[in-house]
Amino acid sequence: MAEQLRLMAVHAHPDDESSKGAATTAKYVAEGVDVLVVTCTGGERGSVLNPKMDRPDVWANIADIRRAEMDAARAILGIEQAWLGFVDSGLPEGDPLPPLPDGCFALQDVQVAAAPLVRLMRQFRPHVVTTYDEEGGYPHPDHIMTHKVTVAAFEAAGDPERYPELGEPWQPLKLYYDIGFSKGKIMALHEGMLAAGLESPYEEWLKRWEDRPDKGPRITTRVECAEYFPVRDDALRAHATQIDPDGFWFHVPMDLQRRAWPTEDYELARSLVDSPLPESDLFAGVRETCHAR
Repeated sequence: MAEQLRLMAVHAHPDDESSKGAATTAKYVAEGVDVLVVTCTGGERGSVLNPKMDRPDVWANIADIRRAEMDAARAILGIEQAWLGFVDSGLPEGDPLPPLPDGCFALQDVQVAAAPLVRLMRQFRPHVVTTYDEEGGYPHPDHIMTHKVTVAAFEAAGDPERYPELGEPWQPLKLYYDIGFSKGKIMALHEGMLAAGLESPYEEWLKRWEDRPDKGPRITTRVECAEYFPVRDDALRAHATQIDPDGFWFHVPMDLQRRAWPTEDYELARSLVDSPLPESDLFAGVRETCHAR
């Protein structure tokens, strides 16, 4: 009998699990994979990005509201979810940038902050772990810290000499970085909108792209998950303080999204199994290993 497959997705804030890789996780849940989302912070310092929710009563209870939103998104995606327990660092703005708040996630010692994630890895025993690249996907201090902590935990979880008090060692077999946006994806969606006679929300993005590196060449793995784009969007809308249901995220018709770019994309950063590239499955090479046990 094959071993149960397990996927751990490590994110910085509540809502990141719904905007990055959500269709992938919904697909694997539907296929019977155990999926655990780890949320590093409570999102306490996040902005209210939905004008309908920009109210004093919301701001006064933002921490509790964001937890309730996470509960709703978790139910929609069908995942398990765990809080790592750190405090949101906020996104500093200004020139020069102000210092980060004392005690926030981004100011933690990486090896200390990795400890609760090592414990979770040893408890949940994921075969595959996903998180952000070294730039955090975008340069939010909590996203960059999430990358550092996840890499540190991935490397430590299987070592019996490290964090021996945190449970029996378990070595995940693959680590992926989410590549949410590549120039190819934005161009495909942009051209699809224009071909349909619609105004593209990506025109300004493409103008700015001339000054930014394209992560498209880093993609190693494309997971076909267009069937689950509606689940992703429902989970996004559950984060009502963060997502305007009339906003940018929902301007591209669903059928057009599915045709133009039916995958979510990843970079394979670490692998302890043989999985020839390119891949179409985060568990490529892992399935064979688990069947052989």
